[in-house]
Amino acid sequence: MHEMSLCEGVVQLIEDQSRTQNFSKVKTVWLEIGALAGVEKEAMRFSFAAVARDTVAEGSKLEIIDVPGLARCPACARDVQVSARYDDCPDCGHYPLDIIAGEEMRIKELEVQ
Repeated sequence: MHEMSLCEGVVQLIEDQSRTQNFSKVKTVWLEIGALAGVEKEAMRFSFAAVARDTVAEGSKLEIIDVPGLARCPACARDVQVSARYDDCPDCGHYPLDIIAGEEMRIKELEVQ
């Protein structure tokens, strides 16, 4: 389950920021996850709760913001929404498309004390 290692990275970033920004408790974490990132959201929630124990993020709420997959078609120059990397252009049928959004995972915001 790679979500566990992703959560370890997220919690490490939060811990680092707690030292630099001088906060001692995180109440809410807003995490953007792209539709093409290959991340299982429920596994992420479970893993986050486990990894956050004994850290400044312990007991915090994880809010996941879905980022849709977006690609540009090199044939018709349109930006189209995609649900998988291997989708073809819904307008002209061209394949492959150039992915421009939806692969990311980032901390969008923290609510801290």
